[in-house]
Amino acid sequence: MAGRAARGPGASGHRWADTPGRTPLGGHRAGAPGGSTALTSTALTAPASRPAPPRCARRDGRPRPLAAVPAAPRGSRSAAGSMWRRLRSALRSLRGSPAVPPPGGGGGGAAAAMERAVVRCVPSEPKLSLRFVLPDGSARHMQRDQGEPLGRALARIATNAAKGHGKAGKKSKKARAEEGAEGGEAAAAPAVRLFSRDGAAVAEEVPNAAAWQDGAVLHIGAARYRVERNPPALTELRLPRSLLAGFPVCPKVSAEFAAPQHCLFRWYREQRPAGGGDAPGEAWVEAAEGERVFTPSNALVGLRLKLRCTPGDGEQRYGPAREVESSGPVEAGPGACTFDNRHLYTKKVCGQGSVRAVSYNILADTYAQTEFSRTVLYPYCAPYALEIDYRQNLLKKELAGYSADIICLQEVDKSVFVDSLAPALDAFGLEGLFKIKEKQHEGLATFYRRDKFSLLSQHDIAFSEALLSEPLHKELCDQLAKYPLVQEKVLQRSSVLQVSVLQSTTDPSRKLCVANTHLYWHPKGGNIRLIQIAVALSHIKHVTRDLYPSIPVLFCGDFNSTPSSGTYSFISSGVIAEDHEDWVSNGEEERCSMALSHPFKLLSACGEPAYTNYVGGFHGCLDYIFIDKNALEVEQVIPLPTHEEVTTHQALPSVSHPSDHIALICDLKWK
Repeated sequence: MAGRAARGPGASGHRWADTPGRTPLGGHRAGAPGGSTALTSTALTAPASRPAPPRCARRDGRPRPLAAVPAAPRGSRSAAGSMWRRLRSALRSLRGSPAVPPPGGGGGGAAAAMERAVVRCVPSEPKLSLRFVLPDGSARHMQRDQGEPLGRALARIATNAAKGHGKAGKKSKKARAEEGAEGGEAAAAPAVRLFSRDGAAVAEEVPNAAAWQDGAVLHIGAARYRVERNPPALTELRLPRSLLAGFPVCPKVSAEFAAPQHCLFRWYREQRPAGGGDAPGEAWVEAAEGERVFTPSNALVGLRLKLRCTPGDGEQRYGPAREVESSGPVEAGPGACTFDNRHLYTKKVCGQGSVRAVSYNILADTYAQTEFSRTVLYPYCAPYALEIDYRQNLLKKELAGYSADIICLQEVDKSVFVDSLAPALDAFGLEGLFKIKEKQHEGLATFYRRDKFSLLSQHDIAFSEALLSEPLHKELCDQLAKYPLVQEKVLQRSSVLQVSVLQSTTDPSRKLCVANTHLYWHPKGGNIRLIQIAVALSHIKHVTRDLYPSIPVLFCGDFNSTPSSGTYSFISSGVIAEDHEDWVSNGEEERCSMALSHPFKLLSACGEPAYTNYVGGFHGCLDYIFIDKNALEVEQVIPLPTHEEVTTHQALPSVSHPSDHIALICDLKWK
């Protein structure tokens, strides 16, 4: 590997020679992180700063006599200690650095010869950690109380260093015994001091949390260590299991003291064999640099991908890079998708005075992967097209292509949100919030564009819990108690409401209450849905009238209600009569007669499409984006796919559409 130096005999850790773009501290210089050739990640046990040690053997392989090493300084306490110091002196003389750097450790060759001492200190944790590599190559990882005086930590380091030297002495004694040479005793504990960035000694009574600052210099005997406090570090780097040509590959990047938007990315593809055969070689060829999201072309079908990521914190600090390879090769995509033509309307993000909203039930994996789904609900769909790994490719491309400001999703598996959608949409500038249903592994997700909105507060509820515990629902709860069969069904449901209050980043006076829900699904559950929507609207009223007076409402979701239903009528008109037919949707036994009202003036922004859900046995309009008519108006509605596109593969989902629902998209503007 380019940039790696040869290891000297008996070395116990890797050593890399300096490579372009790499600082002497094992991190990276601003402006050229990562270098241009090195592909191996930098680790603490493999410092990037130290040049290759001189080999202690002639070219013919015979040992070089010790007389060639400079004479030991006077006053050495033991032969082993003398040996160790002589070798250190020889290394420094070959580097051209002074034998004893100045106390502050700053300037010239001394700084260039420093190793790293990595300190992790988080205020919420009682201890800090300290990691460094001793001159004998042994790594040390210490945990110390943050409030402990520095002197105790330094004493412990000295003890560890002495043990390390002692072990090295014993090892060399054994080696010399095999060669018939005389040994010596282990070295005494070295002096250990800590100096601040400006070269002043840090007092031993200073607490650890205050003492170990970024840029300080740790002295362990003659060795010098530059302290890196909370440097950027990757905690997780993962690629999706399924890769499709023409679809974005969005890595999951988790970092500490870093942010994905400040990390550096470099993509590689496998090298095809020179002879033009089918089997790829082991070499990697750079495919893209600087792009967090990479879309493989058809030319990469059959090849695996590799990503090298260097964590950064936005302050020109970069940590050790890590690499990850895809578990499988890039596969051919499905060709034209139902959303391709819709993307022609959404190539750019709306202007600051407009808001593009999306509502979409994305079909939870927990429902798509059942035997009932494969054989009864979606028998027309190819089994591989129901698998979540495949569908996620389509979902990420579809959602990213809408360039939305607000996205409300339903039926979102928790693992899909955490591992796939949140990282992917984060790369496109969207922040995600999640609300799970307590009895299921799926829930609701709301995303908002970071450069347009900031989150002020969240007010999520579960309908059944809120109905029983919140005073503002007491009147409804008392009415419902008259109908115990209906009450029992309502309280058994796990449906939830996600409410997020957003504020415009450019005009703080503009706030928006974004509500997202998925109501009870059963065809005969109209009475249950009426109770749920009554709780939802009462809760939204509390947020928009009591907590944030007069802010407008954007209410998205899968309401499982057609335009002829009581639920749709109640939302649109503001009232529901006690004799509405939906109160007896499941027969006279479960009649539940109530007269309800709400104060909002809500409009379905996308109208009443012929269908938003199209499966083999049903098609109808169940999804809506309701807007506050007093504050918002519709600029444009993005056309739904044509009937021919929807039915190309009979129904939904299909190889070209990831869900059994269709996304609703509209552009809104403030009045």
